[in-house]
Amino acid sequence: MQYRYVALALCTLAFTATMVARLVISPVVPQITTEFAVSRGAVGLALTGMWAAYALSQFPSGVLADRFGERYVILLAVGLTAVASLLLAAAPNYAVFAVTAVVLGGGAGLHYTVATSFLARHFDRVGRAIGIHVTGGPVAGLVAPVAAAAVGVRYGWRPALLLGAVVALPVFVLFWHRIEPTPPAQPETTMRSRFEIGPLRRLLDRPEIRYTTLMSIGGAFCWQATASFLPAFLIGYHGQSAATASLLFSAYFVVHGVSQPLLGTLSDRIGRDPVAVGAFGTGILGYGTLVVGTGVAVLAAIPLVGLGMSWGAPVQSRFMDILSSDERAAGFGLVRTVYMTLGALGSVVVGALSEVAGWSVAFGLLAAVLALETLLAAALTLRG
Repeated sequence: MQYRYVALALCTLAFTATMVARLVISPVVPQITTEFAVSRGAVGLALTGMWAAYALSQFPSGVLADRFGERYVILLAVGLTAVASLLLAAAPNYAVFAVTAVVLGGGAGLHYTVATSFLARHFDRVGRAIGIHVTGGPVAGLVAPVAAAAVGVRYGWRPALLLGAVVALPVFVLFWHRIEPTPPAQPETTMRSRFEIGPLRRLLDRPEIRYTTLMSIGGAFCWQATASFLPAFLIGYHGQSAATASLLFSAYFVVHGVSQPLLGTLSDRIGRDPVAVGAFGTGILGYGTLVVGTGVAVLAAIPLVGLGMSWGAPVQSRFMDILSSDERAAGFGLVRTVYMTLGALGSVVVGALSEVAGWSVAFGLLAAVLALETLLAAALTLRG
């Protein structure tokens, strides 16, 4: 097998490991709220902190990769994920749980930007490579919720959270042995100079970067909220059992995983923006059906939501098209930090809305956000 395909496979496995550690939390949210005697909004705040830390680590990860090489940073991400998972399972109270969740998010966040820029140097058809790499998340979503729910019901939420370490440790060993050391892109550049405000502002002010970042903010907002609360929504709003909700959550990730490389490949052929319009539009239909539908309609809505949340393949490929080869690590990390930090509000906003106004309003908001994203992507398509 060619080395680039080995690298793609192991980067995908590493992404899976960092996702498993975060996704095993959602199925056991009811047990956590009971254990610590806190509200869903409080747990949502901890999850928002986790996703915000994940977002904020994107740009530093790119800077670290430019300075020390991608292999080092990806190993650091997987190693921190394993350690944080162990600490999270041992949290004695809510405060420690929340702080450790933030540490988990920050460690896991070191992976994605660096791995994406690493793969972009090895593959010409970057949309397809990114689509395959992103499937690491849906693969985690297929396995993690069901496994966490089963372990949580039988043994409690703490053993369920240990699953993150169980997956991350062997991936760390595989990556260590099979991936060759990668030379840093800018070894002589000081870390301090990379954080100067002027160059960062100029990059974000580019019209193409600005529009693509706006497209990503709404998509990330909906993705974070869905990853945090879809099982709780199915249980609380539609009366599903925990087992059924976890199976539907896994089904969502199955569709999400299958559609990522398909949308990435399609965007290589017909353009990023038309594919993004289709993904966002499908998401509107999916979330709307979840709110107003019942029975079979709810089952039909799950794959629509999964397809809608696959917007990342075309939109992230759009960033790779815009950024030059020496900008991709730190530049992509910067825009990821911006749109994911704002998108991380999805967890706390939807969690709080579900308590104040009900689940229908909370998930109806996601359809409204995607409607705005569809209009933006359609406007970019019409502009050509």
